[in-house]
Amino acid sequence: MSYWFRPKRYGYGATPITWQGWLLTIAFVALLIGIMKMLEAGFGGGQARVAVLAATAAATVLFIWISWRKTDGAWRWRWGTDAEER
Repeated sequence: MSYWFRPKRYGYGATPITWQGWLLTIAFVALLIGIMKMLEAGFGGGQARVAVLAATAAATVLFIWISWRKTDGAWRWRWGTDAEER
């Protein structure tokens, strides 16, 4: 399996290390910007806004899941270099 992300050295989560990881991250950010612009422009009524926000939540969950599956290592809180990594 090829990994697109590696665990962060400090904190929780992962960071992109391949072009696929960067592409996924950039596409996710572009999607969020597009959604913000649609909401800013008054896209649809109240029900349309709920649908857009639900789609945003679904996209966020999907992004986190793909990132988690494509990370070389476990997601956990890190304080820097661990003793076993030295």
